[in-house]
Amino acid sequence: MKRKSVSYAKWGYIFMIPFFVVYIIFSLYPLIQTFYNSFLDYVIDRGTIGGGWGAETTATETIKFCGLDNYVNIFAKEETLLQSFWNTVIMWIIGFIPQIAVSLLLATWFTDLRLKIKAQGFFKTVIYLPNVIMASAVAFMFTSLLERGGSLFNATSWMTGEDLSILDTVWGTRGTIGFINFLLWYGNTTILLMAAIMGIDPTLYESAQIDGATPRDTFWKITIPLIRPILSFVLVTSMIGGLQMYDVPALLTKDQGNPKGKALTIIMEVQLRKDSGVGKASAVCIAIFIVSAILGIILMFGMNDDKPKKKKKKRRAA
Repeated sequence: MKRKSVSYAKWGYIFMIPFFVVYIIFSLYPLIQTFYNSFLDYVIDRGTIGGGWGAETTATETIKFCGLDNYVNIFAKEETLLQSFWNTVIMWIIGFIPQIAVSLLLATWFTDLRLKIKAQGFFKTVIYLPNVIMASAVAFMFTSLLERGGSLFNATSWMTGEDLSILDTVWGTRGTIGFINFLLWYGNTTILLMAAIMGIDPTLYESAQIDGATPRDTFWKITIPLIRPILSFVLVTSMIGGLQMYDVPALLTKDQGNPKGKALTIIMEVQLRKDSGVGKASAVCIAIFIVSAILGIILMFGMNDDKPKKKKKKRRAA
């Protein structure tokens, strides 16, 4: 007689149910609804009745089907979407380049057994601590320090050579936003890269050292190639987060994106249209989704190492 075997495969699907339920409710359904709204001329008029704390609000919605008009309109000359896109990309790059450079340096230091760095737990906590602080709190702190009357206003006005705050200049504002994003996220990136480096077989480094490889050689020939998947993950997720940048520039510029609209991000554009043009705002969101997907796919394929595949093809051809 054959004994009945117990299958535990179903438990994996059962444990995955909560994830899919949450994903469908809070991610998939809003995405489908946003896609549907992008084809509508959707305006919300919020009126008020009474006054003071007891004021009642009534909202009237005007909804008309307009096809692809919203997608055409958001790319019109009078629209600021393209400028906002480049603003977002520039501020993300300003923060991401020092973020990945410093994170790689710190991750390499902390995982190098030859350096014997003491109190690593303390330093790792200090590095990661800014990631725990709310971005809004950090933005308010920098605003109070740098704006007119702030404790650093005299120093910044001396740096600019005029009676201006750094936040009154385009690149000063962009640089401050990029620095805040760097400060908030380099700790998280460092932890990810440390985990990737610690997963590399130590015998590879030992063999390289025996063969006379310098630390620079082992970094570029062993560390970087083997942590490429994690680097790709960091790059893609950082880019997607950068395109969704909102809280820091909004609080730093008081939702205006000044000076000269050069700190206005795409998500700030969406917030500005949330009542007067829900359809246009939805079209902008779908455009962000498509751009993020395309850039993410390009980066993932660009970071993949296809050399083994090429070697296999050459062997087959031979």
